[in-house]
Amino acid sequence: MEQSIGLLSLLPPLLVVALAIKSKNVLISLFTGTLTGLVLLCVYRAQSVTEGLLAVLPGCVDMMTGVIADRDNIHLLMFIALLGGLIAVLTAAGCAGAFSDFGVKRIKNRVQAQLATLLLGCIIFIDDYFNAITVGNVMVPITDKFKISRAKLAYIIDSTSAPVTILMPVSSWVATVISMTMPAMLANGFNEGGMSVFLHACVYNYYAWFAVILVALVAVKKFDIGPMAKFEQEYMDTGRDKTVFVDINESVVEEMGDGRKGTAGDLVLLMSLLVVLSIVFMIGNGGGFSGGCSVIEAFMNSDTMLALVYGALCTLFASFVIFVLPGKLSVKQFDAAFLQGVKSMVSAMCILIISWTFSNVLGEDGIGTGEFVAASVNGWLPAWLMPAALFVVSGVISFTTGASWGAMAIMLPTSVSVCAAIDPGMIYNVLGATLAGTVFGDHCSPVSDTTVLSSAGAGCKHLDHVMSQMPYAAVAAAASICGFLVSGISSNAAGGFITGLLVMLLLVYRRDCYRKRAEHLFRD
Repeated sequence: MEQSIGLLSLLPPLLVVALAIKSKNVLISLFTGTLTGLVLLCVYRAQSVTEGLLAVLPGCVDMMTGVIADRDNIHLLMFIALLGGLIAVLTAAGCAGAFSDFGVKRIKNRVQAQLATLLLGCIIFIDDYFNAITVGNVMVPITDKFKISRAKLAYIIDSTSAPVTILMPVSSWVATVISMTMPAMLANGFNEGGMSVFLHACVYNYYAWFAVILVALVAVKKFDIGPMAKFEQEYMDTGRDKTVFVDINESVVEEMGDGRKGTAGDLVLLMSLLVVLSIVFMIGNGGGFSGGCSVIEAFMNSDTMLALVYGALCTLFASFVIFVLPGKLSVKQFDAAFLQGVKSMVSAMCILIISWTFSNVLGEDGIGTGEFVAASVNGWLPAWLMPAALFVVSGVISFTTGASWGAMAIMLPTSVSVCAAIDPGMIYNVLGATLAGTVFGDHCSPVSDTTVLSSAGAGCKHLDHVMSQMPYAAVAAAASICGFLVSGISSNAAGGFITGLLVMLLLVYRRDCYRKRAEHLFRD
């Protein structure tokens, strides 16, 4: 846009957060925020207030049509629908129950179940969307057996989606990060390869590291705080998990699976096939099989969403062969289960569509919320404070817009320019802090697509996931800020990491001491 509307650009995201907390309805909150942003935008651009107000509804329809028509968005919606159908077929064939029985025999307690979920989340690192949906659907039967709330499951999934993917040199995020960073790097005199820059910045991406480490601490130390502590305790006491998203389609599919002959091996085979095929298609459509580029370059050039759709389609066909031809499911049962699975994903898809629209309203062609926040930091940053300040600003932009990549598009070029003007020697620290901030905002934002998909994958009420996850995100963020302050002063990546890690361990340890003391007093 030609000119920002300034402080008013913060009103829609603040309104969405406030309404979501008050109403417990994320769709209504998002739609209200979208309309509010469009009112501000249309009135600002129109010749009169009346003209602006009359343009609001057509503008809303046009924006929603635009995000639905976007090629990548269509592919993501197709993947969500296909994966929902595939999981329903697996459940209807009896695979979910068989896998649950298999897992319970080998996973002996709640700690092991949580750590197994963490491990699976780290293994599926190629894409955060793929991770968010797949891990939840695979682990739900096991975590339910050990009375681990869906909110806890959604938190573990969310903490191993974007935070893990952003640290991997072979993932769907790498090409995006490099493409957003390198033009500004070259323009400001930094002459280094894109992959080298990414790997150096990963060392300083404290929040992503701490978010993953915190999951292990939560599991081992039973670090339940805030709403999560309430959800976990209620589930243990009553045997009823209040955070479960109740969907009639899920119960219908589960009833179909009663007495079926699907095995845990079928589920593992098909999920492994989905992962392998998705990777193969990523390498293929990125040019990896043509001989013109390396595997890493192919990943960087790949159309990730299209590869996931191809992988899901092929895996769905394989499930038809495995279940229908041997008679484990009839064609009618396969079809009914698939349709019920697609229906179960409708709520998540609706939230995604409206959140994409909301993100566009706040974006560069809308009211410019991110640009306003980013511009506010220019001109006053001392060198040692740059990493911590840029972490906070990137987090605010990512949180309010719900778009980590959108926040990267705003902040990466800005951060490079600010760093070049103040202290070019801190470029890796600054880039790591910026990426960490965008992941932090994405991790805890109620309108983030990965937050939505983590809720859907775990079968958790969306706002229960958001509210129970925020305290943990705050712990990792506080540790990250301490780390960035130390690394900013010392220019030492290891010093900042160790400082942040010690802060996080102190927070966990002190909370554990207070919990044990309270339990001791209660027993006495």
